[in-house]
Amino acid sequence: MKVCIATGTRAEYGLLKPLIEKMVSDPFFDLKILVTGAHLSPEFGLTYSQIEKDGFTIDEKVEMLLSSDTSESIVKSMGLAMIGFADALKRISPDLLIILGDRYEMLSLASSSLIFKIPIAHIHGGEITTGAYDDAIRHAITKMSHYHFTSTEEYKNRIIQMGENPENVYNVGAIGLDNIVNLKLLTKEELESELNIQFKKYNYQITFHPATLDKTSPEVQFNTLLEAIDEQEDSFFIFTKANADTNGRIINSLIDEYIAKNPHKSKAFSSLGTLRFLSVLQHSNAIVGNSSSGIIEAPSLKIPTINIGQRQNGRTQADTVINVEVNKEEIVNAFEKVKDPEFISKLDKVKNPYGTGNTAGKIIEILKKINPDFIKHFYNLNG
Repeated sequence: MKVCIATGTRAEYGLLKPLIEKMVSDPFFDLKILVTGAHLSPEFGLTYSQIEKDGFTIDEKVEMLLSSDTSESIVKSMGLAMIGFADALKRISPDLLIILGDRYEMLSLASSSLIFKIPIAHIHGGEITTGAYDDAIRHAITKMSHYHFTSTEEYKNRIIQMGENPENVYNVGAIGLDNIVNLKLLTKEELESELNIQFKKYNYQITFHPATLDKTSPEVQFNTLLEAIDEQEDSFFIFTKANADTNGRIINSLIDEYIAKNPHKSKAFSSLGTLRFLSVLQHSNAIVGNSSSGIIEAPSLKIPTINIGQRQNGRTQADTVINVEVNKEEIVNAFEKVKDPEFISKLDKVKNPYGTGNTAGKIIEILKKINPDFIKHFYNLNG
């Protein structure tokens, strides 16, 4: 089976890597890798190079990002992407396209694949995140897809509710948990050496992306978080920069300004890579911001999450997650809660609702049993 896996961001590739590894080593699959989006941008670290360092061949590179993150430039980038995908899909001509998630790059690719009559396998559909336009994009990709790999039973049922055939909807758990199971995470000492940092008594991983449907500007939201961070004593903060969403550059500029003023207690990275990101998370007192990593991966490491604002609203959550509004007092109180011995004592008993790993293996076994077919019919719950 000729399969094309597409990736546009560092985080997405980190999730897909276990699946790519299994497909490369399995003679059943003729794997093609299509890279686009932030991977090809110097501003976001040219992270396509990490894919190549991992020993994988990139078959297609589709440039699309304009050097701006306004609504106008995002839409223009989507248009450029479709022009590039037209050529790439014609050259690759896969039997199946695999897409993960809910980003605008993947919406352009799914739309292109639809016109080429290429069946799509979609990972992480059925989820709800009402604070971002990713929510609508995710559901749109679902309706253009033919096979669905969800991370919980609730999400599986939601996709069936959307008219997708139950025979093609599979609950396989969250693929990001494969990395936690498979990787040997770095020690504190190894991280200090590799990242050139010095951990303190309390350590926090900060990842904050634009909430694209929020009425409050990203600048106001992120400054509120920085004000709460300023009140934390004997603490070190590792920032990972925002993605290439609308107004993401505003957040990244604020991060740079903060690091310049506070080099003794903070450091920022455009991309940590999967191993270092999870290793930092393992040694943190909490992950802070609004990243899906705090909802999906952190519970498996028994690490608390301070989830700020509306971006992740609607996602299934473990009891490790503390939800707060974009309010300095609430965020400060959450910092205190994650240090509370009573709260900490309960973390080991928490079960991650997104599964226990081996998601890539489950997907592989399912793909081997299907015969990709482009024609599908709406499944009516009422018969």
